[in-house]
Amino acid sequence: MSADHSNMPANAEKRHFATTQWSIVLAAGDVDGQDYRMALAQLCENYWYPLYAYVRRVAEVQEAQDLTQAFFSNLLEKQTIARADHDRGRFRDFLLASLKNFLANQRHRAHAEKRGGGKMKLSLDFAAGESRYQIEPSHELTAEKLYERRWVLTLLDQVIEHLRLELIAAGKADDFEQFKGALTGEATADDYARSAEVLKITPAAAKQAAYRMRKRFRQLFRQGVAQTLADEADVDDEIGRLLEILAG
Repeated sequence: MSADHSNMPANAEKRHFATTQWSIVLAAGDVDGQDYRMALAQLCENYWYPLYAYVRRVAEVQEAQDLTQAFFSNLLEKQTIARADHDRGRFRDFLLASLKNFLANQRHRAHAEKRGGGKMKLSLDFAAGESRYQIEPSHELTAEKLYERRWVLTLLDQVIEHLRLELIAAGKADDFEQFKGALTGEATADDYARSAEVLKITPAAAKQAAYRMRKRFRQLFRQGVAQTLADEADVDDEIGRLLEILAG
C-alpha cells in the first residue's frame, strides 16, 4: 500500500482529519449553520479529485472542470447531504451516486453558466488535478474503478501527511524520512542498518522505531476510514474493501 503525496496542497495540515465526521454531518440539526457548511466543504475539498478523475473519463478538460465545480456547488447549496439517510453509510459511495445523478441531469443543460453560475464555489486546484489525471492509466480502469482507486490513494495521502506532521511536531522528522518506505511492510536488515547509521542509533532501535511508526500509520488509517462512515462498526469491512480496491 503506497501513495504519491507529492501533490499535497501547501495548507494540507489545516484540513486533515477534521473533527466533523460524515456521521456528524448527517446528524447536523442546523444545516444553515457555519459548522455544517465548513464540515461539508472540508469533506468535499478532501475528496474532489477522485470525482474529477471520474468525470474526466467521460468529458474533456473544460467541461469536466465546470461539471465538477458545479456538482460541489449544487451539493452545498441544496444541502443534499443533510437529507441523506443513514443507509448511505459510505461517504465515497454517496458522493459517486450523487455525481452520477447530477451528470444525468446536466445532460439536459447546454451551457456551463447554467451549471455553476452564481453558486457557491470551492477552491479546487484543477491545474494540479489535470496534471495528475494525465498520468492515470489510459485504458485499464473504468471511470468507477478509477474513482475508487483514487479515493483510497487520497485517503492514504492524508494519513501519510498527518503522520509526517505528527513526527515533525515530535522532533522526529528524520525518522519519517528514514522509515516512510517501510510503512506498509517490513524493511530488510540492511535497510535498518543504513537508517541506524543516519539516525545514530542501533539497528535494533531503528527496527523498533519503524515498528512504532507503522503502528501509528495503521491507527491513523483506521481513523481516516471511520471519518467517512456513518457507523464505526463498518470500519473493518470498509478497510478490507479499500485494500481490495488498491490491490485490484
